Amino acid sequence: MKFPKKIRTYCPKCRKHTQHTVKLVKKRARGSAHPISKSARQKGRLKRGYGGHGKFSKPAVSKKPTQKVDLRLQCETCKKMHTKKGFRVKKFELV
Repeated sequence: MKFPKKIRTYCPKCRKHTQHTVKLVKKRARGSAHPISKSARQKGRLKRGYGGHGKFSKPAVSKKPTQKVDLRLQCETCKKMHTKKGFRVKKFELV
């Protein structure tokens, strides 16, 4: 998908439609839970003991064919940045 480098869209800081520069930001990989979070403690309880592998032993791998694109928009008048809602696309190019 080809996307323009500059678009005219709404700026929440200026409260009006202004020119914005578009920047593609790489999405962060999803990390694991904190070791003392509730979900990590529950997982530990289920996996503890003799043959205790519960429902968390083999996660279903569902690799999506596309990645979500994260766009960062910077207003040219106030220089405030905000993000556009991510969408799925196989190939992304700023033109």
